Amino acid sequence: MKFSVIFEAQLADPTIEREHRLFHDCVEQAVLAEEMGFDRIWAVEHHSLKWYAHMSAPEIFLTWVAARTSRIRVGHGVVCMPFNFNHPARVAERAATLDLLSGGRLDLGAGRGGTVQETSLCGVDRDRTTQEVEEALRIIGRAWEKDELEHHGPLLDIDPHPILPRPAQTPHPPLFLACSRTDTLRQAARLGVGALVMGFAGPESIAEMRHAYDAALASRTPEHLVSSAVNDHFAVLCPTIVSDDREAARSIGIRGQRFFAQSIGHWYGGAGLPDEAVVEGADEAAEMRRAAEQVVARLNEQRIPVRPTATATFNADHAYGTAADAIAYVERLRDAGADEVMCLIQMGTVPQEACVETLRQWGERVIPHFRGA
Repeated sequence: MKFSVIFEAQLADPTIEREHRLFHDCVEQAVLAEEMGFDRIWAVEHHSLKWYAHMSAPEIFLTWVAARTSRIRVGHGVVCMPFNFNHPARVAERAATLDLLSGGRLDLGAGRGGTVQETSLCGVDRDRTTQEVEEALRIIGRAWEKDELEHHGPLLDIDPHPILPRPAQTPHPPLFLACSRTDTLRQAARLGVGALVMGFAGPESIAEMRHAYDAALASRTPEHLVSSAVNDHFAVLCPTIVSDDREAARSIGIRGQRFFAQSIGHWYGGAGLPDEAVVEGADEAAEMRRAAEQVVARLNEQRIPVRPTATATFNADHAYGTAADAIAYVERLRDAGADEVMCLIQMGTVPQEACVETLRQWGERVIPHFRGA
């Protein structure tokens, strides 16, 4: 099993000074993650999503981290692949440059960036995002198969051009797709790219998604693959705060997750601003339940079907507590079929000292438990 850390660069009560401090704090966490034995860090790409994600240029962040480290892999989790965000040829050029400078440590994930807030900034056609992501993966997956890339697809035509430079990894860095639904899992399996499962629903849901992924793997055919380098890696999200004080860790973690849920709900579902998420001293578990009930009520008012994913971000059953609690939770994820655990630590209200302590606890107690096994 692999262990990684994912960065959204979330920020409660944002100011310019706090935002600047946040990025340096994230770099400090990434460097510590290498020291603590983590295998990889991931950085998201989002645009104009105040509070939820200030990580708009992950290629810069990952390059800075790569220069400060020597072993840990650096991953795009993910690049927004619709063409008006990032032309696939430019993604390939940037990815290859970072891969060669890092000594072949890059992983490259793809995603849609599908909020109205983001797509309206860059003039992205929301109806084409799924098609554009798949075509971008096909272009990147074949960019270095020959001396020149030539592509004639349903959405883009590229006459023969060399894609320079070439990456350190042959034929290219491993490819991934962000997956939050069964249909994107099946798409990842069909295309031969790894799955980055971003949901909060927990191990039981992960087991169901792994079953769907494996079924799609068994039925795929070679003509659908985006590259000769097939990647069947299944990575899952693991929100976590760990310390010797179980109740304090749970309070910090659940409060941070509530901020995450409210801030993403603001941009994806039109919920109110996440101001109340920064308030300390409440019964965090009760507040999570209340927030989930508010989401359900709002969906009912709008006559929108209430699906399990609607309140999944308010599920507080995660790796919050002591190292023993985290080990028990990761064992459930392993049994559900996870190949990699992506630790979500840096949530908007979580202080830097709690992030650092969590990384230390994982490095000294949690990861060694599974390395020994």
